[in-house]
Amino acid sequence: MSIAQSEPMESLRVIVYHELHVVGVDLSISNTVLFMWLAVLVSCAVLLWMTSRLKTVPGKRQLLAEMLYGFIARIVDSNIRQGGERYLPVMFSLFVFILSCNLIGLLPGAFSPTAQIAVTGTLAVGVFAYATWLRFHLHGWRFFMTFAPRGVPILILPLLIPIELLSFLARPVTLAVRLFANMTSGHTALGVLAVLGFAAPWFLQWLPLGFTAVQIVLEFIIAFIQAYIFVTLACVYIDDALTVH
Repeated sequence: MSIAQSEPMESLRVIVYHELHVVGVDLSISNTVLFMWLAVLVSCAVLLWMTSRLKTVPGKRQLLAEMLYGFIARIVDSNIRQGGERYLPVMFSLFVFILSCNLIGLLPGAFSPTAQIAVTGTLAVGVFAYATWLRFHLHGWRFFMTFAPRGVPILILPLLIPIELLSFLARPVTLAVRLFANMTSGHTALGVLAVLGFAAPWFLQWLPLGFTAVQIVLEFIIAFIQAYIFVTLACVYIDDALTVH
């Protein structure tokens, strides 16, 4: 393999296989779309495999499924203080989807959908839009009191309100960029180490390739952590919308 064929950013390049536009909306089939669907299919297949033979005394597969469910249930219960069980199914799906997209990109020759800001941005905007709608739906015009907390002197409000508004509008940006940046940096690091491994003299190739193995282990851990952080913040935003300020 030549260095030109193993560019560090090659695994992050979006490839459009079939252009499709419907009523001005771009619905083209790209590697991003294909690997998202692959992540969904693989995660569904794994979950069905783990829960195919449910028993009173769980086996190893069922135990893994129960541990995963219990882990996400604890995230929801600890961050959504009232009615958290209503949001458990969607948070479970969100966690599994993000985790699957993170992990699938670690396969040789695969593509990571969550290394694309369009994907993470869509997820973040969806969470933010729902939390904002929920807050307005439950509290009406009191929604805007969030930007002017009680007990704050009137003279400080002209300074505080823009800061609170900017902090509120920054939520989807930080949520999207955090996941995107971590996935992109991890895959870029793997690509750089791979290029160094192929470019180095034969007696030094073990060094960057050895670091690549360590980096892959770290990427597995980061994949779980980033899915955990995303879902935790989503729960925090929903809890914030449910709470009367």
